[in-house]
Amino acid sequence: MKKSILIGSLSIIGISFIPRMPGLPIGSSLPGQNISMKDISGKMISLIDAKKANGLMVMFSCNSCPVVHANQSRTGEICSYALKNEVGVTLINSNEAERSGNESLESMQQYAKAQFYNWYYLVDKSNVLADAFSASRTPEVFLFDKDNKLVYHGAIDDSPGDISQVKHNYLKDAIDELTQGKAIQVKESRSVGCSIHRS
Repeated sequence: MKKSILIGSLSIIGISFIPRMPGLPIGSSLPGQNISMKDISGKMISLIDAKKANGLMVMFSCNSCPVVHANQSRTGEICSYALKNEVGVTLINSNEAERSGNESLESMQQYAKAQFYNWYYLVDKSNVLADAFSASRTPEVFLFDKDNKLVYHGAIDDSPGDISQVKHNYLKDAIDELTQGKAIQVKESRSVGCSIHRS
């Protein structure tokens, strides 16, 4: 009963619980890889700048989505795990329609500091990258291999709303398989989150 009430409440505030329509196909090349975006450090960074020896993890995120908040500890853990395994990390904020409010660069800097981010958190001006990726929500993850090919797309795990119910750590498993040279067993999963607020 409580779960039904929670889902209903979150749906009212713009959180989508249905699978995203097909967008960037598995095997696609890294979109917009040379587009420079402003990082919370103030530097201009491209996706290629962020890539490491084993590939790149791109997560569309934001400061204010309740699902992002519910997944924040997992986000921190998986970002650190990716970096440890020589997979670059970028979080991208594409909420351009909210840039004068909760999704401003200053708000991003404050949020990142509070969450101890040790990776890039980039401003996607005019939703250029969100559109290139066909990204629709936060959080939404894209994992690319060393050849810039998409090998996984979806959620961090199979229980975004309740960490105690996680049975499959999709993203961690994909990173392990990627770095071990194995085939990715689960290439796509159902992502849940808030709609990206495009300009």
